[in-house]
Amino acid sequence: MTEEVLQALLRALSFGTPLLLATLGGIINERAGVVNLGVEGMMAVGALAAFGLASGSGAWEWAVGLAALVGALAALVHGFVTLTLRANTYVSGLALSLLGLGVSGLLGKPYEGAFLFESAPELPFTLAAGGLAVLLWGFLFFTRPGLVLRSVGENPAAADALGIPVLAVRYLAVAFGGALAGVAGAFLSLAYQPAWTDGMTAGLGWIAVALVIFSGWHPLRAVLGAVFFGLLYYLQFRLQSQSQVPTELFAAMPYLLVVGVLALAGVRRSRGAAPAALGRSYQRGER
Repeated sequence: MTEEVLQALLRALSFGTPLLLATLGGIINERAGVVNLGVEGMMAVGALAAFGLASGSGAWEWAVGLAALVGALAALVHGFVTLTLRANTYVSGLALSLLGLGVSGLLGKPYEGAFLFESAPELPFTLAAGGLAVLLWGFLFFTRPGLVLRSVGENPAAADALGIPVLAVRYLAVAFGGALAGVAGAFLSLAYQPAWTDGMTAGLGWIAVALVIFSGWHPLRAVLGAVFFGLLYYLQFRLQSQSQVPTELFAAMPYLLVVGVLALAGVRRSRGAAPAALGRSYQRGER
């Protein structure tokens, strides 16, 4: 029994690692006041970029770096559209998600069904994700740059009046969030399932978007949320293999919970739990 519990916990951590990475990136985005619904697309292009480099060179460390770069560049496109052009942030994020999935599916066709000879170790990703959550917690709540980031998400006009470059802070937050989404995708194609399959992100990006809200925009609570959803994924596959219930029902379990999370999120936002300027564009001189 103890071995089964330990195995369940390890698999929950494995399932939860990409969720945690993507969620931490989303927390930084939204703490700065920027919503990015394109996490699924950024994870997909990051997964493809990482797999493409690793399959040719075998250097998974460089592949992770490339995934972070690709994710950041994709996020900066969203940043330019929403922060500079001031387009609707939700429409732009949805477009980025669809574009990322489409581009990765198209460019990934030559790799379809291919496997890596040597996978990246899962444990360094998991440890790095957990350590990063602690670092971001300290950054957000115990450092001046973290205070600057939160002030931009709460009251950009006041931050601007104090000489804080609001647009630059938001661009940096967007790029950082995209980089982590790319690394989350790299984990999927290099460690969790060292192969390329179109659609391998399987909706994890959308769950990460919900987890940002579920965690209350707090990095340490994001760890608990990621492990919880990771355990749910593990139980889904275990129950699916031992039950006559249609597989579609089990596959829908995480998403049904996401709907519940988002419903609760509406209550939390109405009570002021979210950053006050979340999703609102800002231009110098505005009040």
